[in-house]
Amino acid sequence: MNDHNNISNEKAPLLPVIIGTGLGSGFFPWGPGTAGSIVATLIWMILTLFFPESDTVSSITWFLIIFCSWIGMWAVDRLRPFWGEDPARIVIDEWVGVWIPLSIIRPDDYLWAIVALVLFRFFDIVKPLGIKALDKKEGAVWVIADDILAGLYSAFSLIIIKVIIAVWIK
Repeated sequence: MNDHNNISNEKAPLLPVIIGTGLGSGFFPWGPGTAGSIVATLIWMILTLFFPESDTVSSITWFLIIFCSWIGMWAVDRLRPFWGEDPARIVIDEWVGVWIPLSIIRPDDYLWAIVALVLFRFFDIVKPLGIKALDKKEGAVWVIADDILAGLYSAFSLIIIKVIIAVWIK
């Protein structure tokens, strides 16, 4: 599959393109997954400006994770006939994945948000501990699932790092 060309001679439908590419961030030519993750992190940061309470931001973030997982699978399913199984320009899955570690961060702690972003990108790119196995499966569910697992590993790593730092400082 050539990621830059459609496998179909028809144009992909606009709404799935907008959703699947994370409002177009997946069209960034250098590292679309990173670009999509950064856009999702910026969306989370903007959200924290409007909702400075941790519980509210966490709840909204989990709503976004669930909603974007569902609508992302719908979009991916509609784009597969045009773009193939899992082209780099589909980044709604990165949005979902990076929001998982962000969901456990205080709204005013942007340094930890950047750490969460870096951890997520590490797990999403390296694909250790079963992530690669999910990534190789075909279907819209698996396009999202490998990034959910990367997000869970990122959140777990973030908790471990915070505990180590807290113990070390004491």
